[in-house]
Amino acid sequence: MIILVDILLWALVAVLMTATLRHGWAVLRTCVRDGAMDYLRLIPRIFIGVVGSGYLAEILPQDVVARWLGPDSGAIGVAIAVLGGALTPGGPVVGFSIGAAALKGGAGAPQVIAYVTAWALFAVQRLFMWEMPVMPVRLVWLRVAASAPLPFLAAAGAMLLGRP
Repeated sequence: MIILVDILLWALVAVLMTATLRHGWAVLRTCVRDGAMDYLRLIPRIFIGVVGSGYLAEILPQDVVARWLGPDSGAIGVAIAVLGGALTPGGPVVGFSIGAAALKGGAGAPQVIAYVTAWALFAVQRLFMWEMPVMPVRLVWLRVAASAPLPFLAAAGAMLLGRP
C-alpha cells in the first residue's frame, strides 16, 4: 500500500513538471529550486520533531498519561486533550510530535485524535496572531463556535470505530 502511494505521488510530480514545462524551462528550474529549498528547510524540522517526540514519550510518566489521557479516561480525557490541543503553540512538527509522544506514552487513540483536531482548529496563538488581525473578530469567533464540537465528534467517532 505504501509503495502505491509513493508511485502515485511521483506520478503527480511528473504531471506537474510536465505542466510547468509548458511555461518554459526557466519556470521549471525556479520551481525545482524552490521545492528543493523547501525540502532542505523542512527535513531538519521533521527530524527534530520525530526524534524529540521519542524523547518526550520516554520522559512522560506513563501512569499519569494513562490516567488522564488513556483509553479509559473517557470524556474527561477527551476534554483535557481538546484543551491541550487548543493551547499547544507551533506548527505541525510540534503538534503531531506531541500527539505521537502521548500515544507512545499511553494515551488513547480517541484522546490523541481530539488533541490533534483541536490543535488544528483552535490553536490559540494562531487565533490571535493570524485570524483576528486578518478577518473580522466576529467571523473568527463564529468559526470557533461552529468548529467547537468537531474534536469531540472526532473522538466519539474513533471510540465507535474501535482501536486502531
